[in-house]
Amino acid sequence: MNANDLAAQHCQPRKGAEHALDEVKVRELLGQLPGWQLRDGGAAIVKDFKFADFHHTLGFVNAVGFMANQEDHHPDLEAGYGHCQVLWSTHDVGGLSLNDFICAARVEALLAR
Repeated sequence: MNANDLAAQHCQPRKGAEHALDEVKVRELLGQLPGWQLRDGGAAIVKDFKFADFHHTLGFVNAVGFMANQEDHHPDLEAGYGHCQVLWSTHDVGGLSLNDFICAARVEALLAR
């Protein structure tokens, strides 16, 4: 599965530890998303995006927010002048689920346009 395959999928409700991805699957999916890194002992993925100015950063934040609302899966965002850090984790599974990688791939697709 590559980043385009991930971005083409939609999030599904995932609750319970049975939906948490194992380390092998996490590393496989992470390999499809350049620049994304594990955080919080492998319970989250994160990437810091750089922009020319606050205007472009805010546009990115709004686009990610719109996509996240459509998917009903929401990241932690930390934004400032010229950058935004995006962190995905699925609290309902206690770690990473397929939804996190779908949304990370969708963020990448937003920037590819």
